[in-house]
Amino acid sequence: MKKISLLGATGSIGQQTLDVIKQHPEKVKLVAMSLGENVTLGREIIHKFSPKLVSVKTKETCEVLKSEFSTDIQFVYGDEGLIEVATYDEATIVLNAVVGSVGLLPTLKAIESKKTIALANKETLVTAGHLVMDAAKRHGVDILPVDSEHSAIFQCLQGEDEKNVEKLILTASGGSFRDRTRDELKDVTIEDALNHPNWSMGAKITIDSATMMNKGLEVIEAHWLFNLPYEQIDVLLHKESIIHSMVEFHDSSVIAQLGTPDMRVPIQYAFSYPDRFPMPASKERLRLWEIGKLHFAKPDFDRFRCLGFAFHAGKTGGTLPTVLNAANEEAVSGFLNSKISFLEIEEIIEEALEKHDTIQKPSLDIIQQVDQQTRVFVRDLVDKK
Repeated sequence: MKKISLLGATGSIGQQTLDVIKQHPEKVKLVAMSLGENVTLGREIIHKFSPKLVSVKTKETCEVLKSEFSTDIQFVYGDEGLIEVATYDEATIVLNAVVGSVGLLPTLKAIESKKTIALANKETLVTAGHLVMDAAKRHGVDILPVDSEHSAIFQCLQGEDEKNVEKLILTASGGSFRDRTRDELKDVTIEDALNHPNWSMGAKITIDSATMMNKGLEVIEAHWLFNLPYEQIDVLLHKESIIHSMVEFHDSSVIAQLGTPDMRVPIQYAFSYPDRFPMPASKERLRLWEIGKLHFAKPDFDRFRCLGFAFHAGKTGGTLPTVLNAANEEAVSGFLNSKISFLEIEEIIEEALEKHDTIQKPSLDIIQQVDQQTRVFVRDLVDKK
C-alpha cells in the first residue's frame, strides 16, 4: 500500500491524483492533504477520502473545518501546515501539486523526512534545483517526475545507461495561440488564453503554455532531473500532444513515449513505479490509425520569447532562474487580473531579468530574498502598466 500526502488536492493535478487513488483503493491511500481557496471542494474530498491530516490556508478556515469533522482528522494551516502534510509520518510518497514557489520548502522538508517525491511543482526545481537535487542525493530520496514530458523521458530511460544519451527532446503543444502571429496576439483576451486545445489544466499553467514559459520551465527541470547540460535539451512543437517526449541516443536511436493527453497516466506511473497499475478499460486508448498524422516543427524563439528567456536563465544559473519564475508568476497574475496585456507578460519578465545581478550557488535564504525582491519589482511594473 502506497500512502500519499497530496499537496494541492483541489487543483487540476490534485483532482486527477484523487481519480487515480479512487481507481486503485487496494494499492494507494490518501493519508494527508493540503487545500487552498476552494474549501467547498476540500470538504467533499475529506468526506470521500478521510485523510488523517488536512492543511488549509488560514486559521479561520482551520477552525471552521475542525468544528465540522470528527476529532479523528487533524487540521492545521498556513506554511507550517503545508510542511506538516509534506512530512507526515505515515506517508510514503509526497505528491507536490501546488502551483508556485510555495512548493519549494515543503519539498525540501519532505526530502529530509526521506519521503519519495512525486513532483508536479515546476517551481521547486526551477528556483532551487541545485539545493533540491543535492538534498535528494544526501538523503537517498527518489524524485519521480509527474509532468507528462519528464515522466515520458523517465520512462524512456528505464534500463538505459545515461552515458549513451545524446539529447532529450521535450515536446510542446504550442498552447492556445500556437497558430497566431505576434501581431495577432496584441488584443487576445483572458478567455482566449485559457482555451487550451489539448490539456485540462489550471489557469496559471494554461497561460504559461500559451506563452511557452511552461516549456521553458520544463527545460530547466529536465536539466536538474536528468543531469544534462542545456545544449543536450531540445524543444519540438507537436500540436497533437501524442508523443509526450523523446530521448535520442548516441547510436541515433530515438525512443519516445506516446499516449492520449491524460495527466492521470504520469501520476499513476509515479505511484506504481517500478511497476505499472492497469488503467480502467473505460479510459480512451491511443489509436494511431484514427489520428492519421502527427505534426512537428522547430519552435521560433522570436515568436515564443519566453522559451528563449528560460534557456538563457538556465544556462546563466544561480539566482536568475528564481527571477524568471517569480517574474513570470507575478506577470501572469497581472494578466489574469486584467492589469496587463498578454504580450506585456514577456516584456515584464525581460525587464526583471535584465535588472538582476546574478548570484551563483545561492543559499535557500538568498533564493527566498531574491524571489520576494523580484515580486515587489514586478508588481510595481504591473501597477504602472
